[in-house]
Amino acid sequence: MHPTRKAVATAVALLAVATAAGCDPDSDTNVSGSGSSKPGCPTVLAKAKKAVEKAEDVDVPWTGPTTGPKAVRGKTIVFIAHTLANPGPAGVAQGVEEAAKVVGWHSRTINGKGTTAGVKAAFEEAFRIKADGIVISGFGPEIVPKEVRRANAAGIPVIGWHATVAPGPSKDPELFSNVTSRVEDVAKISADWIIARSNGRAGVVVFTDTTSDFPRNKSELIKKELATCSDVKLLDYRNIPIPEANSRSIKEVSALLKRFGDQWTYSVAINDLYFRHGAPALRAAGKAGDGAPFNIGAGDGDPSAFERVNRKQYQAATVPEPLSEQGWQIVDEFNRAFSGQPASGYVAPVHITTAANSGGALSWDSEGYRQAYHKIWDR
Repeated sequence: MHPTRKAVATAVALLAVATAAGCDPDSDTNVSGSGSSKPGCPTVLAKAKKAVEKAEDVDVPWTGPTTGPKAVRGKTIVFIAHTLANPGPAGVAQGVEEAAKVVGWHSRTINGKGTTAGVKAAFEEAFRIKADGIVISGFGPEIVPKEVRRANAAGIPVIGWHATVAPGPSKDPELFSNVTSRVEDVAKISADWIIARSNGRAGVVVFTDTTSDFPRNKSELIKKELATCSDVKLLDYRNIPIPEANSRSIKEVSALLKRFGDQWTYSVAINDLYFRHGAPALRAAGKAGDGAPFNIGAGDGDPSAFERVNRKQYQAATVPEPLSEQGWQIVDEFNRAFSGQPASGYVAPVHITTAANSGGALSWDSEGYRQAYHKIWDR
């Protein structure tokens, strides 16, 4: 059993005690900076709390595919990551490699090192070794349009992970499928968590990367949902490209602390790594790891994010992608492509991980996905 499920009974019991006492265990009204216990947006708040409660449920059965073609043999797939410094693509790559071994394929991961030149070089290597399928991970096909068209022309299926805004097949650019949760759902639930936890009163900083369509769209949707609550104030919208997060986050966070002080009570970032790199600045400023600003990552839920959440060290929650599960899904999608069948159309539901429901786990994946794919592939 996944460690998270082991925590369910304890979490439910604690919730019952808290409810009986007339308090919300995830509420921080007294530290929201509002100076008032009254919600700033009662109707929106009620909806947000209901959505968050559903997303925090850990006892969710597998809702992915249960039928499909048996595994074909002798394929080679290349996984191109924009940067393996981003734990999201790195986690998915591990899932792809694990699943490829199950079906007997050769899988190779190439690091684009955060540059367009690096991604182009990775494509050239994929063409050189005559890859049967190519994954583009953590970047949009718009940065390498010629290479994607070349793969299309050669009949090489291209599958994205966080490559376009929408999940599923794409005609322009031509992708057999794009594996991702629905960005609308991730953005909405991360903003709803802030609304619910702050009781509708928060001063928020949004961290984003506007160099690519996917993260930019996600952060714009987060802003839109936050704006539905009148007493949630957007303090700043910080553009820090993911490859620069390591070098810039400390300076940026320090500047925000000087500018906003205690007005800054919440943060949401399009990727958890902003909190990894920004934590030293919060620590140096004397901020408590379990205090404001309360941070939620709207992706990707890598192990280091789970560690921060579990230890209550400068990250209170994450909306994780099921990284390993999505790696297995990518292999399944390729198998469907190689078998002349359409994409599965599966999209994983959103989930919120906190210290209260993680069970000490370092990842989130749906229960039973490995068994389901083993059965589909007859492996």
